[in-house]
Amino acid sequence: MSFSIEKMMEYTHQVLGETALQIGKRVHRGKVRDTYMIHGKRVLVATDRQSAFDRMLAEIPFKGQVLNQCAAFWFEKTAHIIPNHGIAVPDPNVLVARSAKVFPIEFVVRDYLAGTTETSILVNYQNGVRNFCGHVLPEGLKANEKLPETIVTPTTKPEVGHDESISRTEIIERGIMTAEDFDYVEKKALEVFTFAKEHCAKMGLILADTKYEFGKLEDGTIIILDEINTPDSSRFWDAESYDECIKNGHAPKSFDKDVLRRWYSDRCDPYADKELPEAPQELIAQMSHAYQRAYEMITGEEFIPVISENISERIDRNLQKYFGE
Repeated sequence: MSFSIEKMMEYTHQVLGETALQIGKRVHRGKVRDTYMIHGKRVLVATDRQSAFDRMLAEIPFKGQVLNQCAAFWFEKTAHIIPNHGIAVPDPNVLVARSAKVFPIEFVVRDYLAGTTETSILVNYQNGVRNFCGHVLPEGLKANEKLPETIVTPTTKPEVGHDESISRTEIIERGIMTAEDFDYVEKKALEVFTFAKEHCAKMGLILADTKYEFGKLEDGTIIILDEINTPDSSRFWDAESYDECIKNGHAPKSFDKDVLRRWYSDRCDPYADKELPEAPQELIAQMSHAYQRAYEMITGEEFIPVISENISERIDRNLQKYFGE
């Protein structure tokens, strides 16, 4: 079962920060995932790196395992809505995936006025923005309140620099996506989100918002990829305590990286400050526990942390078995 916060204090060293696999060639280092090519297959390794505010903040034990296994759960559950890039999970931290030409847009689906980053709907709303990514927002909305309707608010995915909120019109005018592709992806993003939030409601969770990424296979098929509905890509709140939190003006109890984002936002300007404070070990343990609990609440399954003296060596062994070496 998931470790308690107290128990997690014993495992704050159990992290996969950098990968150096002996099998295959690393072709990309992302914020969280490292991509390897092995025998022509795309292999994604979910690390324990924790990013926010466009910078690395910490390493969270077992986070990569949670993300990978959670994404695999949702890929299976939503395959009837749209195909995905998942092929196999040969290791708790690894997904073997299909390659696709990725649309350079993140499709952020929102049900609530929430967020802490510059591209979040709440920060923009508090700064006076009422037309957000092509959606006109009414006056009088309160922080973490449900929006009048579920909306899709795209952001760009630049190789360097900050993400940028963008509208459907701008995406098409810039030639980033065709109108046909955008409308299809937006429709599927809403379908996946609706399915996920209904599932989460049965499990005692509110899926406040999430982001999806899509790509196109060589035959023109559009698929969903990266990760879906994980504690890294989504905002999950405890449904039972939500009304009381809002009534008292408190942030909802969350099971995602908002725990860390709020800690930094309360202590510094994480976008502007050159040096940031180091997250205390108690907060790291709290984060790991929150991720593990999110997995259990989402899937209804027990989370079993895989403890390894050397995580990279374990991954190498499991990939060698998978590829028959």
